[in-house]
Amino acid sequence: MLQLIGFDGDDTLWHSEGYYRQANEEFATIVGRYVDLGDQQVHDTMLATEQRNLKLFGYGAKGMALSMVETAITVTAGRITAADIHRLIELGKDVLQHPVELLPGIREAVEAVAQHHAVVLITKGDLFHQEKKVAQSGLAELFRRIEIVSEKNADTYRRVLAEFKLQPAQFAMVGNSLRSDIEPVVKLGGWGIHLPYHVTWAHELEHNLGDDNPHVITVNAPSAIPAAVTQLREWAA
Repeated sequence: MLQLIGFDGDDTLWHSEGYYRQANEEFATIVGRYVDLGDQQVHDTMLATEQRNLKLFGYGAKGMALSMVETAITVTAGRITAADIHRLIELGKDVLQHPVELLPGIREAVEAVAQHHAVVLITKGDLFHQEKKVAQSGLAELFRRIEIVSEKNADTYRRVLAEFKLQPAQFAMVGNSLRSDIEPVVKLGGWGIHLPYHVTWAHELEHNLGDDNPHVITVNAPSAIPAAVTQLREWAA
């Protein structure tokens, strides 16, 4: 029987990726003063640098800013000025200070689910930044537990389930990322509710889930989450 429902944070409870996209657009404007942005290698270099640095810096705006600086120095062959490097650092600070705006209807959805199930928040990223967003969201009191993790993988979800003394089949995860929120849980034997966001970081688009996986329900709005949980509860019975 389904007992525990997990919710992702960024782009599931509140808007996030749009601020990173804005920073990347400004990054392109700055770097475009030195190189041809029509060269796909510039974009590929940025993504490869971010992915390579995840093991060092983790997820979030700080790692993004450092990766921007490294990429800018690389693609401009060191020609970028100190003033422009400083602006790249400011872009990271801007993202760290963005307002927390909830997705429409998400509070009501979490409250509805919490009436019948224990709910937990499992979000990844920079600890200070995520703690700030959780506090500003006004949702913290709805969750039985709040987990801020460096990575979302099978081991992360196993640990959470062990602490609640639950089996994977008793757990469902709600999130916008198939790679981080849904796939690891489904592979353990749990369930997923996919709430697609209108923009997704390229790194999070990489996954190995089929479109017709019987353990995953896709919803088009937060208001559809409670009904999806009810449906999964029937399937898991």
